[in-house]
Amino acid sequence: MKTIKEVEQVTQLRTGNEMVAEAARAIDFHFMGYYPITPSTEISERIDAMKAKGEIRTVMLPADGEHGAAGACFGASTGGARVLNATSANGLLYSLEQLPVQAGSRMPMVLNLVTRSVSGPLDIRCDHSDLMFALQTGWIILMASTPQAAYDMNLIAVRLGEHPKVRLPVMVVTDGFFTSHQRQEVRIFKNKSDVESFIGVRNDCYTTLDPRKPVTIGPYMNDPDLINNKYQLHQAHEAALEAYQEIVIEFEALSSRAYPALETYGAADADSALFILNSAAETSKEAVDELLASGKKVAVFKPNILRPFPSEELKKKTHSLKSIVIAERSDSPGSIGGPISHEVKSVLFSDHHCDIAAISRVFGLGGKDFNEEDAKSLLVDGLKIIQEPGAVPAFGFFGADQGQSKALPKTILPALTREEVSPGLVKVNQKDGALHVSIVDTALLATRSKRIAPGHGACPGCGIFSGLDQFFKGIEGDVVVLYHTGCAMVVTTDYPFSAHRITYLHNLFQNGAPTLSGLVEVFHEKKRRGEISTSEEITFVMITGDGGMDIGMGPTIGTALRNHPMIILEYDNQGYMNTGGQLSYSTPFGNETSTSHVGKQSVGKSFHHKDTASIMAATGIP
Repeated sequence: MKTIKEVEQVTQLRTGNEMVAEAARAIDFHFMGYYPITPSTEISERIDAMKAKGEIRTVMLPADGEHGAAGACFGASTGGARVLNATSANGLLYSLEQLPVQAGSRMPMVLNLVTRSVSGPLDIRCDHSDLMFALQTGWIILMASTPQAAYDMNLIAVRLGEHPKVRLPVMVVTDGFFTSHQRQEVRIFKNKSDVESFIGVRNDCYTTLDPRKPVTIGPYMNDPDLINNKYQLHQAHEAALEAYQEIVIEFEALSSRAYPALETYGAADADSALFILNSAAETSKEAVDELLASGKKVAVFKPNILRPFPSEELKKKTHSLKSIVIAERSDSPGSIGGPISHEVKSVLFSDHHCDIAAISRVFGLGGKDFNEEDAKSLLVDGLKIIQEPGAVPAFGFFGADQGQSKALPKTILPALTREEVSPGLVKVNQKDGALHVSIVDTALLATRSKRIAPGHGACPGCGIFSGLDQFFKGIEGDVVVLYHTGCAMVVTTDYPFSAHRITYLHNLFQNGAPTLSGLVEVFHEKKRRGEISTSEEITFVMITGDGGMDIGMGPTIGTALRNHPMIILEYDNQGYMNTGGQLSYSTPFGNETSTSHVGKQSVGKSFHHKDTASIMAATGIP
């Protein structure tokens, strides 16, 4: 093995997202396909700014949604490109079907998953409910518990994924807001050449960009070929764990930072250990120190690689244990533990460690804080079951309560009355098969009751609600409204309050229009069946904006083609404002946003404003 010396590094204060961008600067990927979603948005923003300044050559593709971004990344990777993406939560789920395609086709790339709770209800803070969906995709999964690890793991990911015995896409996982926005002292390689030397040159045995050597990627495959493909994928993961252990030894010599497959902290002969992922493991080290000082033999186990799972390492580390507490920021409803609990218990069972008492705890969902005292409480439970088997339940939620019906939010505003929503400002006449509508006096609109109450949390001067207020006042009768995810949705429904005085529904960008169309059809079917009075009339309205007609355009076109009796209202704020002003397809040509910078290498939005009205007209709506 060649001798490797530590290379020169510089010390800075950086967040996890900034460190991912710094790694991208050093790697200089060929291509990044992305769609902004909190809390991963900063990654694409910073890399786009680097591109605008001419600091990197990476081609930046702002996709129409996470699904499109994942497809673009897959296509780029088939051409032998080094490819990067970043996403969170429902963004991962929206692109989920593309991930097994990438792994099954053995196309290396790097995806940074900045973890966040999966909707619904909507929550933008951290837990691992999104990560758990990724376990079955065939991707290698590296865990980065600190901003420093976010940088290092991205470098390791390129080297590992492109290893000739591996050839797999790699996911680097950081905790949303805890790691992604936490600023710590970090070290960055001073010379880009040192990074280039470490990751090496990508060598592909085939590419879609050589016309003289045509290949077929992703063919139709029956038995026994498919099972052979999956067996080879399994073998690649086995090779990946071995390759990972070799790579991190070399990286430690280069950087002085160690990332063993399973990191342990505490007593080498611990009686009880806490198995926990990512940033919470860093917090738990302080609790271990306190308990060690009081004579308790405890430890924390933190995997730095989750796929492939470090089974053999876990077996070795648990031989001295009498109990283990498995804590995870996710649940598998209907089961006695989340996916990690079952994984750990499976390893213990397969190694005949049936005498180790194992308990599972779900914690920190939706970004609920996890502090040193919480970690200490879990470790104490692990010690307690050694002395008193059955003293604590085998499974449970930590830091949650069921709640009481008496604690439900009180009704603050009364429902709108029939007289308030139908004051007769609009005259409708049906004759000769045509609908004739006339507004009696537009000045009287100002006297109508508001369907959105004062008290929402929008920024001062926001134009959304004055526009919506005017629009709703022009509608006679009852209204049911659906909001895409966006500013108008977030600032009016901060639980346990709501600013809506009418029935309100939310679904994510990509499914708003189909969701409302289903409700519309059920309403009319119930009228046909006599379950709702035939005299009942409701106007159904979908509110979209903030990029909703980008990621949601495909399903919206389908809804328009089906011609459901509903209204789609797009407030065109010319940007993807939900996460802080990124490029939207409604952004005018040449405009600068936080992902379409103006600089030496870019000129703002590089293509024209989306003409939503013309697109809708092309569907043939009346």
